[in-house]
Amino acid sequence: MIMNFDLFSGLPDNGTFTIGFTPSDTDNRLFTLGIWFASLPGDRTFVWSPNRNSPTSQEAILELDTTGNLILVDKKVTIWASNTSNANVESATMSESGNFILHSTNNHPIWQSFSQPSNTLLPNQPLTVSSELTSSKSSSHGGYYALKMLQQPTSLSLALTYNLPESYQTFDENESYANYSYWQGPDISNVTGEVIAVLDQAGSFGIVYGNSSDGAVYVYKNDNDDAGLASAIHQSTPLTVLRRLTLEENGNLRLYRWEDVNGSKQWVSQWAAVSNPCDIGGICGNGVCKLDKTKTNASCTCLPGTSKLGRDGQCYENSSLVGKCTNGKHENKTSSFRISTVQQTNYYFSESSIIANYSESDVSSISKCGDACLSDCDCVASVYGLNEERPFCWVLRSLSFGGFEDTSSTLFVKVRANSSWTPEGQEGRSNNSSSDGMGSAKEKAVIIPIVLGMIVLTILLTMLLYYSVHRKRTLKREMECSLVLSGAPVNFTYRALQIRTSNFLQLLGTFGFGSVYKGSLGDGTLVAVKKLDKILPHGEKEFITEVNTIGSMHHMNLVRLCGFCSEGPQRLLVYEFMKNGSLDQWIFPSIRGPDRLLD
Repeated sequence: MIMNFDLFSGLPDNGTFTIGFTPSDTDNRLFTLGIWFASLPGDRTFVWSPNRNSPTSQEAILELDTTGNLILVDKKVTIWASNTSNANVESATMSESGNFILHSTNNHPIWQSFSQPSNTLLPNQPLTVSSELTSSKSSSHGGYYALKMLQQPTSLSLALTYNLPESYQTFDENESYANYSYWQGPDISNVTGEVIAVLDQAGSFGIVYGNSSDGAVYVYKNDNDDAGLASAIHQSTPLTVLRRLTLEENGNLRLYRWEDVNGSKQWVSQWAAVSNPCDIGGICGNGVCKLDKTKTNASCTCLPGTSKLGRDGQCYENSSLVGKCTNGKHENKTSSFRISTVQQTNYYFSESSIIANYSESDVSSISKCGDACLSDCDCVASVYGLNEERPFCWVLRSLSFGGFEDTSSTLFVKVRANSSWTPEGQEGRSNNSSSDGMGSAKEKAVIIPIVLGMIVLTILLTMLLYYSVHRKRTLKREMECSLVLSGAPVNFTYRALQIRTSNFLQLLGTFGFGSVYKGSLGDGTLVAVKKLDKILPHGEKEFITEVNTIGSMHHMNLVRLCGFCSEGPQRLLVYEFMKNGSLDQWIFPSIRGPDRLLD
């Protein structure tokens, strides 16, 4: 049996979804196979496509061959296949939920598009540990974004990652990818059974886990969602409201709803995983992302040794400029390479790109961080910054995932001494000996002012750094004094809370804001330590002010705030321990029995 349809025909739609060919976004002479909402006039937003990265010609055919294999063929070349040969596939149907299914002779599903998602999750469509959402691959460098479950030693977490081929020049389907995770949902730990991310029909998105799917953690909760996430598991019902959760080309995960806006039907965004575009790895290639005054729009600046490639305007490595050793040989650093300094800039990097990490004893000044890179053959850049007023220096072997503005950091990029992108070295030299003396004099006339200027600049930077560090210390002392005088909650160190919770061993619960662990203070007082997943968007002073405000509230019916921790990226709150458990166990029926309910 052979079933097929070409570019100008398609499977009969079910009123909600249809599958067929449509012109490619990049070239209207090429075509892409996909599923889209059939009831939306003029809108062919794909919710699934097997050949986004390999558009076909107008001769392409989707065929269910005699072996039961569904194949996409273009000029006798197989572009994609379902790999269902000899599995007794007899028919294909499009469900009302948007799931394209291949059935066996006894109507058992053999293959389905829900199990192999592309860049979109539909309501009731499960995203398992073994599947992921992916954006289209960049035509310039082969990089792409993904939403998937990241496996930790003792937990799972839903994460957005930027994935880049190890080699820009030769990327292909089988090449290994380096990745950087720039957004993570709540951790799921100490659970048994299946772990599934799902979008329910009410518009809530989260993770369901457990043998009976009885555990749930929301990533985003719609106010009108009464049924809960577990209701979305193993359901396939017609959609009353059209929604889609899409991983976009810019790396953001966004929830859309089809609704009327001023008399015009369109997709309206209800939620986005990332609010600051510069938090997304690779948004500028390996360039630096900068926000405008509105803090919502970003622009890209290329680093020394990089240039813009392709239509996306992103920055990528230029092999003729970048400061790498040739053939693994250590070249003379003063003649072959030099360091270019990029002020107030930090960089995203993976563990695999780290050569060394130097602390305060190794980098007593900012310039030594640049020197550390210049003296290492494998280094292409180094990052200097402050962590709790203590300097650090990361020496990196690659610049892949992009940089961002950071007033407390400095990026040092190693480039070739004769790089053509800078004014230096562009002047040619005369070949006759009579002009060598004049050239030498001119060089001295240029070099001396530059050296003097650098000395003055170094002095100014040193004074600025001293002032910044001194101001931070003064501010910290003032805040600590104010806390002591006002009798506010105790300021714990992160290490102290690690000890008091036995390294966060006993998990009390996991919620949208983070996780809660049981601990014990030095006097034996039991406490609940709330570990926030998200760093608040405001500064340390504002965070402590809020803690002071909450800590000053005392009432017999309110849980008392005993302390807090604001150390680097860590934000923790320490509450008194409720030995009788959570309030919901006393006001809602549960397995504990009705005898525990309050009247």
